[in-house]
Amino acid sequence: MEEVVADKFPLTRHSILAAVQSDDPAEKSRALETITAAYWKPIYKHLRLRWELNSADAQDLTQEFFARLIEKDFLAGYDSGKGRLRTFLRTCADRLFLKQSRDAHRLKRGGDNSHVELDFETAERELAHTALSSADNFEQYFERECLRSLFALALERLRSKYDVAGKLVYLAVFERYNLTEDQDSHPTYAQLAAEFHLSPSDVTNYLSSARRDFRQCVLDQLRDMTATEEEFQAEARALLGATAK
Repeated sequence: MEEVVADKFPLTRHSILAAVQSDDPAEKSRALETITAAYWKPIYKHLRLRWELNSADAQDLTQEFFARLIEKDFLAGYDSGKGRLRTFLRTCADRLFLKQSRDAHRLKRGGDNSHVELDFETAERELAHTALSSADNFEQYFERECLRSLFALALERLRSKYDVAGKLVYLAVFERYNLTEDQDSHPTYAQLAAEFHLSPSDVTNYLSSARRDFRQCVLDQLRDMTATEEEFQAEARALLGATAK
């Protein structure tokens, strides 16, 4: 299975959990692929750091975890009243590691286990820049990685939207102004206008439009990463400070 971009398989407005439990095999498959796309990288990084696994073992364990998620009714045991979906997934991944450790069992590449194609090289490059401080814990790190995944996939949604609409310059202006690594050195609107051959008023309008569209993409992606409407609304309020529609 290829890594999935959420916009490729748009889901209905009801919860991702309802989609996973749907009687429609196509909708169920799309929902599971959406969850995998959103959570595989946070799970992989968590396993690498929490259990001090080498890259090969963490890759095998991550592939096994999401193969089980896809092929078996793995989410049947999830109770939305007991916690968030991402916490459930992290806990299940930890339990899978502990079970395999108790059984003294390690997955072998090229065996009979289903293989989930994931971009582990990118995850490893990101991990190379990761340094946990003494004040950090693995749960907090996992939460940050889930947010990172949320915003990365939301940005891809926006890129796809603007590519289709012929508005990639909106995204380029937005990335230069809002997504620069050094937040203390924003280009001025005049500099952006000169760089992209726009008028200052165009820069203002493009940024306003892109920010609004990116916010909606964040909400759309968040809906695909939360199990229920209640969880979605709570996360939206915590993240954006407002009730989402």
